Amino acid sequence: MKEFFIKFRLGLAIIITKLTVFGLRIVGRGGTSLPGKIALRICPDIFNRLSDRFRIIMVTGTNGKTTTSRIIEGMLQKAGLEYISNKSGANLASGIATTLISALSLTGKPIVRTALLETDEAAFRTLAPKLKPEIVIVTNFFRDQLDRFGELYTTLNSVREGIQGSPESRLILNADDSLCASLGQDTSNPVIYFGLGDKVYPEDYLIANADAAFCINCKSRYEYLSSSFAHLGHFKCPNCGYERPTAQIECTQVLEYDNLSSTIEIQMPGGKIAVKLAIPGLYNIYNALAGAAVGHMLDLKEEDLVYVLEGFECGFGRMETLSVNGRELKLILVKNPTGFNQVLKYLMTQKDKCVIGFAINDKLADGTDISWLWDVDFEILSFMQEKVRRFFVSGIRAEDMAVRLKYAGIPSDHIFIMHGETELVYSLLEASNENETIYLLPTYTAMLDIRKSLKKRFNLKEIWE
Repeated sequence: MKEFFIKFRLGLAIIITKLTVFGLRIVGRGGTSLPGKIALRICPDIFNRLSDRFRIIMVTGTNGKTTTSRIIEGMLQKAGLEYISNKSGANLASGIATTLISALSLTGKPIVRTALLETDEAAFRTLAPKLKPEIVIVTNFFRDQLDRFGELYTTLNSVREGIQGSPESRLILNADDSLCASLGQDTSNPVIYFGLGDKVYPEDYLIANADAAFCINCKSRYEYLSSSFAHLGHFKCPNCGYERPTAQIECTQVLEYDNLSSTIEIQMPGGKIAVKLAIPGLYNIYNALAGAAVGHMLDLKEEDLVYVLEGFECGFGRMETLSVNGRELKLILVKNPTGFNQVLKYLMTQKDKCVIGFAINDKLADGTDISWLWDVDFEILSFMQEKVRRFFVSGIRAEDMAVRLKYAGIPSDHIFIMHGETELVYSLLEASNENETIYLLPTYTAMLDIRKSLKKRFNLKEIWE
């Protein structure tokens, strides 16, 4: 009788979730999280019930989850595997429940067998042991939304607990991140590491390691042979000897690097490949390496890896490029100091005139504490002022962003405050000329609002497509 009620609850959850998604999509809503919340209320153990119906790949970490997941999608397609994924970025338990149920028939049979799940770091702790992923990719760890995640090592330990509860999972870890690499210590899980070779980054970079300056094992200060950004690099503890592990997937050379793309050489276990990435930015080289590692696990040929990496298309809001009224609008999500600094560093490669907009919200999904803006190196924007026609700020905390730019050395008469995403988009278009680039840097909820406005005006794809 007990088993009957469990099956009944699962079946009811599937039917009601599908009906809710259908209804929400009809009225133009995403239907990515609410249906999953309903499913979890009806059948709290739904993840345990569904785990054996899918081959599950989970992607977690602070930055790069969505972009890495999109690259892995290309790898799955090239391998001829049908899959489901949470493309919208709804990566909490509710969003993942919606995603899995959408890949089931009304009778609970899987329509596809592979599920690629971008997963929030805090949620990973409880979800991974229930879902039993075949592959787990961890991108990196940085300070992010202190009001929700708390101290950095709390986030690390959440992921560690999830991995400990998934002893059969194969791990793909960032060798250059001392925190991420530590997940491969003393574990029985098979591990593949990815990272940049020593001194391959094309620019000198001052090591500014505030997040993980000290050894995770003995608390001595790390020494670095080279660094890419933040605490990522070839680290070594002079006391206990903990050091960057050997990377099986490694960028051995950066051949070209500008605001449009990066051409790199990657050492794979079977040999070297040269790839012109379709996306710019140092952080996207790391994302590409993580994706290549999954391709290697799927036994793709080297030419197939190159095909995917060169043809990759950005996910919504992650270096997404839109053609709008003869201008190129680049929508780039920002959410923490390290990621924001890398975006600003990317902006420094801009060669022609441009317009830059910021949209800063402080809703729960953005992080209610915006003091992190003062940890972002906006001062470097003063070196490219002659290329920026105007700076625009918008969002709930527009005034705070304007003050931050002023203290970064941007003249007040170059900073314009806009209230509302429609007004912001209109002003950005008005301030730019044809064939120029508009950079729009929003936090998460601001990005959703902006994209909704852009979709109405320019008929964009839905975020879940």
